[in-house]
Amino acid sequence: MSIHIGDLVPDFEADTTAGPIRFHEWIGDSWAFFFSHPADFTPVCTTEIGRTAQLSAEFASRNVKPIGLSTDYREEHEKWIADVNETQNTHVGFPIVADPEMQIARLYDMIHPGEHVTEAVRTVFIIDPDKKLRLTMTYPMNVGRNFDEILRVIDALQLADSKKIATPADWTPGGKVIIPLSVSDEEAKDIFPKGWDTLRPYLRVTEL
Repeated sequence: MSIHIGDLVPDFEADTTAGPIRFHEWIGDSWAFFFSHPADFTPVCTTEIGRTAQLSAEFASRNVKPIGLSTDYREEHEKWIADVNETQNTHVGFPIVADPEMQIARLYDMIHPGEHVTEAVRTVFIIDPDKKLRLTMTYPMNVGRNFDEILRVIDALQLADSKKIATPADWTPGGKVIIPLSVSDEEAKDIFPKGWDTLRPYLRVTEL
C-alpha cells in the first residue's frame, strides 16, 4: 500500500529490541521518528543508528520517540547494537523493530519495484500524536541521512501546528515565517501582534 502525507499510518504488532509493541499504542501522545534500514551490520546504517542515539536528548526535548526497523531478527539487532555502541561511542536506548519477513516494510511501502528486496528499505517517517504521517524521506543506500534536517523539519512541523504558520525555504528556528493564505489579514492582527511585511498579496512574512 502507498502511504501519503496526512494519512493515518498503519498499526502493527512487532518484536523489538525493547520487547513486543503495538505501534500506535507505543507512540501514545508523542511524535515518532520511524526510520528503516535494509539489514544489520551495514556501514551507513550503523552511523545512523549511532547518531540517533547521540541525539536522544534532542528528540526527547521535542516529544519525539525514535524507532528503527531492520529486516533482520531481534537477536541480530542486539548483536548489532553492541557494535553501534562501541564504534559510535554511544548507547542505543530506543527500540529497533525486527522485520525478517519484511511484512512491515511492505505494509509501509518501503520496498520499491525494481530494487533488490532489501536495498530500497531506507525511509524516514515523521508521525504526529494523532498517528498521521507528516513527512517522509527516502534515501539511497550510499547516502547517510542528514539529522540536522530531520530535527529542522520536526521543529517546522511542530511550530506550524502551534502558531498557524508556514516556513520558507531554508528556515531554521528563530527565522522569519510565512503567514498562510488561509489566515486573513484581520485574523493575522490577533495572531501576529508584531505585524508583518507584505511582499506580495500572497506572501506575508513575520517574526514570532
